[in-house]
Amino acid sequence: MTSTPPPSSLDPEIAARLKRSADGLLPAIAQQYDTGEVLMLGWMDDEALHRTLTTGRCTYWSRSRREYWVKGDTSGHVQHVRSVALDCDADTLLVKVDQVGAACHTGDRTCFDADVLLKDAHSGVPGSDQ
Repeated sequence: MTSTPPPSSLDPEIAARLKRSADGLLPAIAQQYDTGEVLMLGWMDDEALHRTLTTGRCTYWSRSRREYWVKGDTSGHVQHVRSVALDCDADTLLVKVDQVGAACHTGDRTCFDADVLLKDAHSGVPGSDQ
């Protein structure tokens, strides 16, 4: 038995444009579509992207479990896809979603709530672009 996923049904024209990591993955940033809030980062291969584009639900590749997972299938915290864009280098996806509930597996709204390293560094500093 192999751990290699089966060939993907992703549109070959889209697949040809992607610049994947050595393990065949692209980072996928999930962003709340109406507020711009950055929710989380997941990983997609061609098949996860195909499933995301065709089902309207975010599907990611779990690097630790080596399997696909659909956001919200176990938690109920679903991501309904509103749009998917490829960045200018073709190596990162931006998935705008309507997030239901928490995006982070810890229960936080986003995966970036708990460990802020720097906040408002330029606020009120003369010459800053704030």
